[in-house]
Amino acid sequence: MAEPISFIKKKVLTEEEVKQQSLDQLKDSLAEHEQAIDKAIDVLSELYGSGVLEAAEALLKAKAKVAEIALHQLKRPEVTNMINNGMAAAGALAQIDPEQTSKLLGSVAKGLEEASKPQDKKVTVFSLMSALKDPDVNRAIGFGLRFLKGMGKELGD
Repeated sequence: MAEPISFIKKKVLTEEEVKQQSLDQLKDSLAEHEQAIDKAIDVLSELYGSGVLEAAEALLKAKAKVAEIALHQLKRPEVTNMINNGMAAAGALAQIDPEQTSKLLGSVAKGLEEASKPQDKKVTVFSLMSALKDPDVNRAIGFGLRFLKGMGKELGD
């Protein structure tokens, strides 16, 4: 009767065998991804030819200096104000209904289209008064007045 296995001898690869195994895996990977590697080489050649690769290399080598300059620029009050204003604007936009924004921007575009049409007639007080009878003009003026009222309420708080 056979004796039970009580010890498993694990094969230890030599350094040369490990290198050979790595080379075999690399060859398999190269063969499997040949088209992608050809494309990558083409892209690298173009980057090298245009000087972008050297610029990227120089940027990486000077990363500490670049980071110092970037941080210095970010600390400037103008940049800090711009970031704060951007965040405040984003917060305000988040409160606005997207449908309202879309409708408003559409009406602004249409208004600019109408305003860019040539006008030969002189604007008079009488023409302004009669323009109030136009439903489109009246709607826009009403919107503007309600907008100013809401804005004034917020400014008063």
